[in-house]
Amino acid sequence: MGADRSAQLPKAWEPSAVESTLYKRWVDAGYFTADAGSSKPPFSIVLPPPNVTGQLHMGHALDHTLMDAMARRKRMQGFEVLWLPGSDHAGIATQTKVEASLKENEGTDRFDLGREAFVDRVWEWKHDYGNVIQNQMRAIGDSVDWSRERFTLDEGLSRAVQTMFKALYDEGLIYRAHRLVNWSPVLQTAISDIEVVYSDDEGELVSIRYGSLNDNEPHVIVATTRVETMLGDVAVAVHPEDERYADLVGTTLDHPFLPDRKMIVVADDYVDPEFGTGAVKITPAHDPNDFALGQRHDLDMPVILDATGHITDTGTQFDGMDRYEAREKIRLALEEQGRIVERKFPYVHSVGHSERSGEAIEPRLSEQWFVKVEKLATMSAEAIRSGDSTIYPASQEPRWFDWVDDMHDWCISRQLWWGHRIPIWYGPDGEVVCCGPDDEPPTGEGWVQDEDVLDTWFSSALWPFSTMGWPASTEDLQKFYPVSVLVTGYDILFFWVARMMMFATFADTLKDSPLANTIPGIPSVDRDGRPQIPFNDIFLHGLVRDEKGRKMSKSLGNGINPMDWVENYGADALRFTLARGANPGSDLPVGEDSAQSSRNFATKLYNATKFALMNGAQVGDLPEREALTGADRWILDRLESVRALVDNALDRYEFSLANENLYRFAWGEFCDWYLEIAKVQIPRNWDEASEAEKARGINTQLVLGRVLDTVLRLLHPAMPFVTETLWTALTHGVDGYPESLVVAPWPDSDLTNGGAEVDQDAIRRMADVDKLVTELRRFRSDQGVKPTQKVPAMLDFAAADLEEFEPAVRSIVRLEEPDEGFAATASIEVRLSQATIEVQLDTSGTVDVAAERKRLEKDLAAAQKELDNAAKKLSNEGFLANAPEKVVEGIKERQKIAQEEFARITSRLEELPQA
Repeated sequence: MGADRSAQLPKAWEPSAVESTLYKRWVDAGYFTADAGSSKPPFSIVLPPPNVTGQLHMGHALDHTLMDAMARRKRMQGFEVLWLPGSDHAGIATQTKVEASLKENEGTDRFDLGREAFVDRVWEWKHDYGNVIQNQMRAIGDSVDWSRERFTLDEGLSRAVQTMFKALYDEGLIYRAHRLVNWSPVLQTAISDIEVVYSDDEGELVSIRYGSLNDNEPHVIVATTRVETMLGDVAVAVHPEDERYADLVGTTLDHPFLPDRKMIVVADDYVDPEFGTGAVKITPAHDPNDFALGQRHDLDMPVILDATGHITDTGTQFDGMDRYEAREKIRLALEEQGRIVERKFPYVHSVGHSERSGEAIEPRLSEQWFVKVEKLATMSAEAIRSGDSTIYPASQEPRWFDWVDDMHDWCISRQLWWGHRIPIWYGPDGEVVCCGPDDEPPTGEGWVQDEDVLDTWFSSALWPFSTMGWPASTEDLQKFYPVSVLVTGYDILFFWVARMMMFATFADTLKDSPLANTIPGIPSVDRDGRPQIPFNDIFLHGLVRDEKGRKMSKSLGNGINPMDWVENYGADALRFTLARGANPGSDLPVGEDSAQSSRNFATKLYNATKFALMNGAQVGDLPEREALTGADRWILDRLESVRALVDNALDRYEFSLANENLYRFAWGEFCDWYLEIAKVQIPRNWDEASEAEKARGINTQLVLGRVLDTVLRLLHPAMPFVTETLWTALTHGVDGYPESLVVAPWPDSDLTNGGAEVDQDAIRRMADVDKLVTELRRFRSDQGVKPTQKVPAMLDFAAADLEEFEPAVRSIVRLEEPDEGFAATASIEVRLSQATIEVQLDTSGTVDVAAERKRLEKDLAAAQKELDNAAKKLSNEGFLANAPEKVVEGIKERQKIAQEEFARITSRLEELPQA
């Protein structure tokens, strides 16, 4: 009969009661700790390092769910799995947070403390508050190797950063120059493109007249949304073929406030002659397009804004004003001169803002450090074109090539104190020395280190191999590099993924350089001379959005804290919601209904397993196929079909396809169908059962156990906690089964149906059972019979080749065997694969005639109303002439449905006995 193991399970599934205990047990058992000396094939993932200041948001939760699902599956498939965790020092975010704390709590700033003391304070903050996200990772079940956790400012990664900087510098790929950058006046540093967010802001568009105020004398009219930048104007540009300005090209115009500056009129294809006046003011030091044009025409580039966004060094009355005050004052002064031709206010236009501090960013010319990317980008492009790395989905490849084939040099310096300080020293006589990690920096009077730190993305770009010990040649590098798959959102394809590819391919070339003696380089394989890549696959998922498809934001108030879902629904519900919706490259809308649905699914699994265990479900060898019922063979074949589909889908990173099919199989086919049939196949009273009934019951128990065993294994990567709880209850104490599902083998066809041929006859007959039950349930409902009411019925199961399913069908649809004096009061014909059978039912005494008549009359009135509305609209010639064809067709379709419903209800009313 099988032992009842259901007592091992609590009465109900309460995630909060088991999740933290289970996770600690897994970690303590060492299940997540990778062994570089293992003979197993390697599988590795490095966690995209979250900011040390951060907390898990829904994007993180999706990222982590998918990576953990991969890691858990590969671990079960017999791979030596390294999922390496870590966090990013987040230069701007962390420094801003600590500075805000200093100001609020002590009334000081970093300059009061000095650089060294301030950096010490940031380390203290990191120690006290920087582990929030790690604890949240534990709460959602991340199976990372905590023994290998890294931080982008730890000693090993600092060594890697200095090594890479010096290698690039020595190769001539790092240089210092004056270039235009995104500047944050609040943070007083350059920021990256990814840290600039754009919004439509209300401003003004002001048209300024340069040159003579006399219409008959040389002049041009230009328009700008930033009047203050006119103090940096050095030229006016027109199109070379614009005849209106042909005579002005090469001449100069006076500057309204700077008598010593002559603004030359230049001709350049950049100008659109059809837009506005066809003339453009040129401020090379404060606009990216103007900067490029200024380089082409060798123009002066005066900087008129200081680091805080105040006017400086212009020699005008506007010096010292911040940019917004200057904007107003300069416009008024131009009005006094009669140079304002037009002012449009308000004027809505797109403005870039600092993501960290919120203010409008300022394009600003400043001296910065840059990486020369042309050679590196070419290697990165070749890695994808040659197939060394594969992007999933392939639809993202064009975006990759658009970026790397036209990449601009990368500004890597930041005017901060928290971060990797640039390893450059300047001497008293203009010397410049770059030091590697083992070099002794120059000392003595006049020698100083560069004040700037490196862009956070510089250290993150080394992440796949620096975390494994590079530049040393470590066991981890030899075993786990390149990384098997990189998992991240498509939105940082360029800012992070491309830079990792650049640095990794470059690092591999170092083994053939003069630095080979000190830098072992990255473990390489024969790629026909092509450099080693950092990851074999690049899987790009979409963004998590709200249930209406909108981006989650503070302004909309539609953000979802994933930890709220963990608390309210359990970690499995959070994870399954995300995994079930994750299509490669596609955004994922989620809401509370999604989480509730996943929680219901976990509860359904729990209750189904508990029921199966109460009825003796057990794991063990299955009997020969011939000894199984048709339902047994059907469920095992369907199980194998789903297993194969899940395997294929997960190999292609199609998480949604895999988990949606698991959901439908587990809930629909197993719980709603096979469990109902199993109730009939397992004897209720074993003592009174025949030997054949006992044999069938034992076989059913084994099939129940086999299906549960397999389904729980397949679901474990997405739902680790509930599956572990149920699987250990199912397999506890059984020889040959490990103590945890974490290390149980991944299911194959031998586990599901023993590799047997699919029983097409069983599939056909189960399809017939499905249709028969569905039609009978609908018919009962139409007849007004309550779901729990048993009804005498007569039907010929033999004619439909469904004799063995008769007990199950009668049990599921509540059909009793007819008595000797059976008299049918209703009947229905159901067309099945082998025959059309008539089902006769005696519904007398099961229907409250008065109540049913009242219900049907209400439904009839609703159908009549729909018919009247449709007829009114379709008889209105004006409506038919003006309404879209799609709308008219929709009304006709509703009219047809209402007619059918009216006929059905009328017929049913006629069948009811008179009161």
